[in-house]
Amino acid sequence: MRQPAPVTAPLTVPLDPALRGALDDLADATGRRPEDIARDAVEAWVRGEEARVRAAAERLALAHAGLLRKLGE
Repeated sequence: MRQPAPVTAPLTVPLDPALRGALDDLADATGRRPEDIARDAVEAWVRGEEARVRAAAERLALAHAGLLRKLGE
């Protein structure tokens, strides 16, 4: 049995005219919708930021492992 497609909430992002024009030009050149390009870009940025924040948290946890261990006692 097929699962229904996930429901997504729309998000409005104001873009300056030059950026919107560049996005529209890219969409036209690649045969994609501007919304699809924007969604892919946001997804890539979020994944990168998640990895950066996770790495920073791991570095902090490692640097302060002794203190964290004492706090947990």
